[in-house]
Amino acid sequence: MCGIVGYTGYKQAAPILLFGLEKLEYRGYDSAGLAVRNGVSVPEIIKAKGRLNVLKERNNNGVSLQGNCGIGHTRWATHGEPSELNAHPHASEDKEIIGVHNGIIENYHELREKLIKKGYSFYSDTDTEVAVKLLHYYYKKYNREPINAISKTMLRIRGTYALAFMFKDYPEEIYVARKDNPMILGQGEGETFLASDVPALLPYTRHVYYIGNQEMARLHKGTIDFYNIDQEIIEKELIEVKWNVQAAEKNGYEHFMIKEIYEQPRVIKDTLNSIIRDGNIDLSEIGISDKTIGTIERIYIVACGSAYHAGVAAQYVIEDLARIPVRVELASEFRYRNPILEDSSLVILISQSGETADTLAALRLAKKQKVLTLAIVNATGSTIAREADYVFYTLAGPEIAVATTKAYSSQLIAGDLLAIQIAYVKGKINREIYIKLIEELKKLPECVEKILYREKERIQWFAEKYANAKDVFFIGRGIDYAVSMEGSLKLKEISYIHSEAYAAGELKHGTISLIEDNILVISVLTQSRLYEKMVSNMVEVKCRGAYLMGITNTGNYNVEDLADFVIYIPKTDEHFTPNLSVIPLQLLGYYVSVLKGLDVDKPRNLAKSVTVE
Repeated sequence: MCGIVGYTGYKQAAPILLFGLEKLEYRGYDSAGLAVRNGVSVPEIIKAKGRLNVLKERNNNGVSLQGNCGIGHTRWATHGEPSELNAHPHASEDKEIIGVHNGIIENYHELREKLIKKGYSFYSDTDTEVAVKLLHYYYKKYNREPINAISKTMLRIRGTYALAFMFKDYPEEIYVARKDNPMILGQGEGETFLASDVPALLPYTRHVYYIGNQEMARLHKGTIDFYNIDQEIIEKELIEVKWNVQAAEKNGYEHFMIKEIYEQPRVIKDTLNSIIRDGNIDLSEIGISDKTIGTIERIYIVACGSAYHAGVAAQYVIEDLARIPVRVELASEFRYRNPILEDSSLVILISQSGETADTLAALRLAKKQKVLTLAIVNATGSTIAREADYVFYTLAGPEIAVATTKAYSSQLIAGDLLAIQIAYVKGKINREIYIKLIEELKKLPECVEKILYREKERIQWFAEKYANAKDVFFIGRGIDYAVSMEGSLKLKEISYIHSEAYAAGELKHGTISLIEDNILVISVLTQSRLYEKMVSNMVEVKCRGAYLMGITNTGNYNVEDLADFVIYIPKTDEHFTPNLSVIPLQLLGYYVSVLKGLDVDKPRNLAKSVTVE
């Protein structure tokens, strides 16, 4: 989950590296470090515990570090506590090799013990130092050049990694290796770049390579050579990144999260417009044909975190419209329960980054069982996108805040579009309903805008009232339960308030014992056939002293007789209400976090892209 950057060229490296780390800090912010070399000189290493600003202060924003070649790292701690000693980059004792790493080396204990027997000592608790010194061992033992030594190291390491190294004997060069963790290489005029994610590269180049799994590369000034694990030179396609540079900036907003919340109307519209053509859903760019859809008899949706919640919502829509059984699974559990996947199944993998370790492992398991796979991802060229049979790009653009908002909304839209097309192809809905559902989807951006601009101040006021809450409960039935789960996650991950989401019908089975005077309970009730039952559940908690917030459709004004505070969302087809009801919950989480004075965009202990298990 860490972020790595690299640069070699004709400019001063340190300011470029620091800019890149700033754009990647959402991947980890326990510590940070740089290694920069000036020509043939020994690289200078500077590290600092804490946020990137601490590192910037130590090197005067890069001014005090002279040199045209360097690597950098921002850390999310896995092995070894956050400290300056454990911060990257790590180096061999003679500084012959210096490296940074994103990932986890599973057999580092075993490798460490073998290296100790070979006379190596260790100053940190990290698995990365083991990788650096293992590479040093092969480099010195066999007196070989870097690619050969890196290949031997890769063959000994078990786990995941994006690795970048500088060798004392090879000035102005950076060597990289990758297995399962993201890495992007940028090509410029007389300069080359590396980064864990695109935003770190955007000001400098739009021309990138996506290095493949178990591949290596040599970066020199303006040139990149690629190798497979057998050390054979391979060719890679140079790709132009279409993202707008401004999309990765705050543009006047206080935080990335609020900016991304307000980008949702545009994101929903862009995702819809990429698929809807001439009033029809066209999946040709995804690659899946109507003929293939017709053969699907069961769907598995596999994801983590908010993407999992989007999957739960999609389950309700697909099953109701297409009448196909859908099972939603946590990616972290899916691969370990040895699932039985029928030949006629489709496995849908949802991941914003396209690099989520558990989701990637689930994808590979499905492919091993020769089952069709479809990825819903936001990041072009990501590993999951490359390996899945079919890819649905959500067009959310770069999402910087750790807590997802716009990517989640685009995932909901993707699920809706797939549900409608599957239902239509299988003859479960007629042409009239098909067109009506598409038209309802096209109205959603305007509906989201109405909520954002109409309810912002009221939600801000309510957040102030409950910013110091200790416990909050979210309840819903059916698809509203999926929204409740996402609302609960948004609140807990950025405000650190304990919150839980419950299927409202389960309250009587133990949960209601937790309700006491003035406990905030947020009820989502948008489904007409479940409306009365939800009202009954609200009465149950109200009579036990709960303070009730309700989110419901315009017209359900009798909710005010029961709830203490009500947010109304515009009317839409009930399959699509999650796209609207989640907006007030995103705003609530945001404003509570702001009022508590917390770091909204970088909540403690979290990282944007979970590339380790």
